[in-house]
Amino acid sequence: MNRPTPIRLSADARQVIQDTVVELFGPEAGVAVFGSRADPTARGGDIDLLVRLPSPVPERERKALELVARLQMRLGDQPIDVLVIDPQTPLAPIHRQALATGVFL
Repeated sequence: MNRPTPIRLSADARQVIQDTVVELFGPEAGVAVFGSRADPTARGGDIDLLVRLPSPVPERERKALELVARLQMRLGDQPIDVLVIDPQTPLAPIHRQALATGVFL
């Protein structure tokens, strides 16, 4: 999953994303950028994030929505999509794509 390709987000934006994920999901959570922001040849696009958790977390969906809200306040009002997976999550094709192409921060 860790490709050498640089992602199209500033260092500050990456730090805000990492810090906000830790605030909501804890220090064991991993976060990857996938989609157009993980493609240096693409332009524009929303921020697609995959949060990977080592164990189930209560209120996962509410926390995902809270993550989007906090990131929009901190990074500016822009489209942000968040997927959250844990060991009990049945992987859909979008999860598999994110895991295969995402770049962990």
